[in-house]
Amino acid sequence: MFSGLLCFKKNPCSFLLFIICSLFATGSFAQKAEVKPKTDRELTRKIEQAIAGFGGDVGVYVHHIKKNRVVEIQADTVFPTASMVKIPILCGLFDKLHSGQLAYDSVLIYRDSLRYDDGIVGSLRDSAKIPLSYVLMLMETISDNTGSLWMQALAGGGATINNWLQKQGFVHTRVNSRTPGRADAQRTYGWGQTTPREMAELMTLIRFGGAISPDVSERMYRLLGRQFWDGQALSQLPPEIKVAAKNGAVNRAKSEVVYVHAPHGDYVFCITTKNQKDERWKADNEGYVLLRTLSAILWNHFEPRYAWKPLEGNEKWHY
Repeated sequence: MFSGLLCFKKNPCSFLLFIICSLFATGSFAQKAEVKPKTDRELTRKIEQAIAGFGGDVGVYVHHIKKNRVVEIQADTVFPTASMVKIPILCGLFDKLHSGQLAYDSVLIYRDSLRYDDGIVGSLRDSAKIPLSYVLMLMETISDNTGSLWMQALAGGGATINNWLQKQGFVHTRVNSRTPGRADAQRTYGWGQTTPREMAELMTLIRFGGAISPDVSERMYRLLGRQFWDGQALSQLPPEIKVAAKNGAVNRAKSEVVYVHAPHGDYVFCITTKNQKDERWKADNEGYVLLRTLSAILWNHFEPRYAWKPLEGNEKWHY
């Protein structure tokens, strides 16, 4: 869908990027510019070996932007998003902000009726005031669930967000929870659903300024670059490397989408699982281990000369 545009070496300040982003937003450029990426066979083999015998279903999509090489393993199979759904919610909310229906610097009033769990937002007292921008930060940085459902409602609800996704060409990525007509999908996939390819492409769309507008995309990308939950895929990347990410976890599914600004070329990946036999909420959960293992394989494949590995004892900080 969007991968053909990414074979260009883009300078975010260049006129070329401005033109590409403008055409991206209208959807008029994608088909003409489509350059089919080639499969990275060696990396595919490494990943297939790593997921062999996994107790559940695994989906993987990797795209090295500069080389235009991909790995596709169940890349178009639908998986639960878990908290990765907060990226589509972010887009839906910023669409309202961009149109002037909401204000980024507005102050919201929390009500107990909004409470979903004991996260930061759900622990506020009734009638507490909190800036909308703070709730957005909490949604993406610490994955606050009460705040996320609040933002989903302010975005117009799941149906409005899904309509935005459909207009961008996303066929499978949808919000299910609290969305009319999607009860069956919610029973199967939970809060949201996506494919590894589509979630990686949504992250890439934001990275290159094609989501709503270049300035909106930049604001969203900065939010996605501040992650508290860095104990899985991010733990296998050098701490000095810039990343944007969102992960998700429910009992039988673990997932993470990461855009990596690597020294020899950016790459994006999405790893998803479902139907996991291991439902433990422990650092050595098979899904968590898979996220770390595959992230390390990708980094070492793309950056073999980068002298770095996780420090001894790093594993005790996984959660």
